[in-house]
Order: sequence, then C-alpha cells, then structure tokens
Amino acid sequence: MIYVSHRLPANGPGRPRLTRSDVWNGLVMKADNALPFVPSMTLCVVSNRHSDTVFDREIEFRGQRFTERITLESPHRIVFTRLSGPVLGTIANEIDGEDDDLGLRFSFALVVAGVPGGSAEELAYADGMTGDYLRAVDATLEAVRRVVSGVPS
Repeated sequence: MIYVSHRLPANGPGRPRLTRSDVWNGLVMKADNALPFVPSMTLCVVSNRHSDTVFDREIEFRGQRFTERITLESPHRIVFTRLSGPVLGTIANEIDGEDDDLGLRFSFALVVAGVPGGSAEELAYADGMTGDYLRAVDATLEAVRRVVSGVPS
C-alpha cells in the first residue's frame, strides 16, 4: 500500500491572502471538475449525485480510467474514494491550521492492482502520484488566489 501525506501553505509573502472559506470553495470546484486543477487528468465527469455532499465521477488520470465517490465534509475535507480502476483506495484534501498557518494537505492511501507492496514499481508509482498531487494542490491554491484577487483564469 502506498501512503503519502503532504501539506502546502495557503498563504505566503506576496500572495493574495486566502481564508478557509476561499480554500474550501476552491476544493469544491476541483471536486466537481478537476481538469483545470490536475494536469495529469484528461477526463472528469460527474456521473451520479447521491446528495448535496456525495457524488460519483468518472475520471481519466495518467491514462487510466477510474470511478470515484466524492464526499464533501464541509468546511474542512473532501474525500475521494476509488470505486473502480487499477488503483484503489482513498485520497483526501484537507484544510488545516488557522489564519497565518492555513494550509492544504493532501493524503492518499492506495493499492496498485498486480503490483507487490514495497516493490520498485510501487515506489515509482508513489513518486509519480506524489508529484502529480503536489502540482494539483499547488494549482488549486493558485486558482483560488486568482479568484480572490479578481484575476481571470
């Protein structure tokens, strides 16, 4: 099993100041349509809405198709549970900290079908996923900053 967790600061010198609400709204936009936020994703379509806070989506990520169940845990966390595809598990985007220490953490616990745990292949997949998700979290925060500062996308 691959387990990774990283945190990026939401605020810093020379950047528009983000509130928890700003970051939450960005995460909700990303959950609904991740294409502007996740460079390695080429398809993202909501396929079934169970409620205002739970829905399924079909994605293509790094050339592989998945079905994910999205659970919005307002106002702090969104959980993506892989229901089908070659890599199963959960991914979480979580807002943590307060005011000057506000951050966005992503974590994932995934199992790659047919790949032995701890193998070189699993480690390579984990490295690729980590890089993709760091870029996605950074892109999410940048998109929210553009919205807050009134800069068009």
